[in-house]
Amino acid sequence: MKKLFLGIAILFSGSIIAQDTGNFFGGFESNSQWLLDDEGINFVAPEDQFRANNYLLLNYSLGNFTAGVQYESYLPSALLGYAPVYDGKNNIGTYYLNFKNETLDITGGYFYEQFGSGLILRSWEDRQLGLNNALKGIRVNFKPTDYLEVTGVFGQQRNGFEVSDGTIQGVNADMDVSNALKIENVGITVGASYVGRYQDRGTNDTIPSTVNAYGGRLDIDAGKFYGGIEVITKGPDAIANEGALVSNKLYDGTAMLVNAGYAQKGLGINGTFRRLENFSFYSDRLAEGNTFNQQVINYVPGLTKQQDYLLTNIYVYNPQPRLVIESFGQQSGEVGTQFDVFYSLKKGTTLGGKYGTKIAFNFSYWNGLDAEYNVENRWYKAKFVGKGPRLFKDFSIEIKKRLTKEFSTVLTFQDVVIDKGVSLGGPVGTQGDIKAKIGVFEGTYKFGGGKSVRFVLQHLWSEQDRKNWVASVLEYNFNSRFAVYVADAYNYGGVGDIHYYNAGGSYSKGSTRVAINYGRQRGGLICVGGVCRFVPENTGVSANLTVNF
Repeated sequence: MKKLFLGIAILFSGSIIAQDTGNFFGGFESNSQWLLDDEGINFVAPEDQFRANNYLLLNYSLGNFTAGVQYESYLPSALLGYAPVYDGKNNIGTYYLNFKNETLDITGGYFYEQFGSGLILRSWEDRQLGLNNALKGIRVNFKPTDYLEVTGVFGQQRNGFEVSDGTIQGVNADMDVSNALKIENVGITVGASYVGRYQDRGTNDTIPSTVNAYGGRLDIDAGKFYGGIEVITKGPDAIANEGALVSNKLYDGTAMLVNAGYAQKGLGINGTFRRLENFSFYSDRLAEGNTFNQQVINYVPGLTKQQDYLLTNIYVYNPQPRLVIESFGQQSGEVGTQFDVFYSLKKGTTLGGKYGTKIAFNFSYWNGLDAEYNVENRWYKAKFVGKGPRLFKDFSIEIKKRLTKEFSTVLTFQDVVIDKGVSLGGPVGTQGDIKAKIGVFEGTYKFGGGKSVRFVLQHLWSEQDRKNWVASVLEYNFNSRFAVYVADAYNYGGVGDIHYYNAGGSYSKGSTRVAINYGRQRGGLICVGGVCRFVPENTGVSANLTVNF
């Protein structure tokens, strides 16, 4: 691999000598915390009170070539809730060299890739989640025609500043059938994927050195209707937990994702169904069960509405694809569905009013698989759907209404039920439910000249967990560049009454943005795009600096 990368670098250097123009671009991002003792939430600041995650990305393109490097620093320690593999370290995190023309796209070094929906393979970076599972190796993308595309990948997955023990290999093909066969009015695309993990099994000859996954998908778009299906099967693999094999027994896995919808002006309907059975896939077989999303090969987000408010983000769903056969709890995956309906009431009608009204409904329901388990002999048998333990149920309605030219409102109501094991940790399906109802009112008034004020009032009713919450946010924008805010989430009716207060602001100019915040962080799951990480309660000052160039 080093020889290949060096050869591409020499070719790239020769191209630079032959030409005298190019494009330099990149960015710098710094996220830091100063943690403070807080008796109100029983938080004692660690010795390394100051923590920072810093990223410097530099890219240079010239002709058909692009090269880049990302330097990362987690000094003196990484932010709370990030994987320990980053603590106290700094180094080059990723680098790459890319050649691209109309038919060929080759990358050596670190790269990101997604096959299909990502259910079989997705490597990506999300700094807020502390996630970067780039592959280090080679990626080749070939487009021989305007209707066929083939991608091959080979490499090891990033794990902190090292790489995984396992080696990943994969091939993906996508074909636009309608374009190839000149079919009009109906769009048909098909795809097929293969991903394999090779890992030395040492002296244990009962576990496989190679685990393969195969998938296929079909998508159809016919006027106002669309739909698709993706099916994946994963070969027999051992089960691990917290860095150790549970046993030498092998289990295969499956995944199915189906979506369908209808869209026209003023109306959109979408439905999604997904079933996962033993569908955790890691670049190191011993990485299964880690809570930091490290060395994950595939993308399994929570298919629920992504909420935006302080209180609607307390009880969020974390997907449950794992197989667990233990005396203290059993699970073999999940099955569920999500429906969205978007409807716009026309302007000038009785209900639509002068400016129209937008209404959004969402419903999601997720169960554990209905399965029979034998702990002593370590086998299980799961039904396709059945009546497994309920893990999550969510219904919400959102109404967006502009009352005047200057004043607009958003009303939200959410009714959520979540399994305590999913929300708080521990075995799922055995600890009971948390039931909550949340109401939110948001108003924004624009004064003109870029000035505006935004306020949010929220309340959560619950008899379980920490009981009731009330929250408010007040934000003032002096212009499009400068804004300040204060917020408070007050938990009352439970063991104690606690305020989670915050105050801060941000300033942007050109491609630079600076933000600062002081306050308390409520502990629990923080989710981005349906992928979650746990953050412990803490108090302190945080700052963010982002510069793009």
